[in-house]
Amino acid sequence: MKEYDVKITETLEKTVTVEAESRDAAEEQVKAAYYNSEYILDAENFTGVEFGTEAEREIQHEQAPMMDVLLIRPNMYPQPVQIGCELEDLQKAVGGDIQAVYPYEDPVALIMDEEAKLTGKDLNRALRDEDGDMYDIVAGDFLVVGLGEEDFCSLTPEQMKKYEEHFHQPEMFVRLGRSIMVMPLPDDKVKKVDAPAKDAPVPHKSNHDRDSL
Repeated sequence: MKEYDVKITETLEKTVTVEAESRDAAEEQVKAAYYNSEYILDAENFTGVEFGTEAEREIQHEQAPMMDVLLIRPNMYPQPVQIGCELEDLQKAVGGDIQAVYPYEDPVALIMDEEAKLTGKDLNRALRDEDGDMYDIVAGDFLVVGLGEEDFCSLTPEQMKKYEEHFHQPEMFVRLGRSIMVMPLPDDKVKKVDAPAKDAPVPHKSNHDRDSL
């Protein structure tokens, strides 16, 4: 798709009769009268229109800003992805209306579907306090994003590495009466990504202690 400048030229004509001593004098007389608004050309004097292309340009579309974040899915390793910064982009990524939580001292946020548990989405990762005790479980897909001065932003390379390692091993949850036990999902049970990101981190094993509520 290109952009074109097209000139529209309309032609109005009117013939007037004057008395003068010469052709040049007649033209000067009519010119002076025209600029003095003695002759007005209107739609009745329209004789034609021409269209002419003066320039063409390639249309330059501004690329929507993107941010580099981590996508965490149940039973899968974290995936570095690029997504847009708009609300609709975040909602699409987590599959619902978003909720942001800030469980870490780092300037990062977890963005998740606020109704994931109510709608029965698969449990994903446990959230733990400073002592390593589980206090909540995130259900459904969620994002780890950076925090800018006024909005969400890309993770730094250091943050990307840190939270890939933090959430690297998928977890499974077993209900025992009124308690829930969380255990690392064996590597052979981890779902594979159909199209892994180009710079996806190399999976590595990590061991988590069993926690219960």
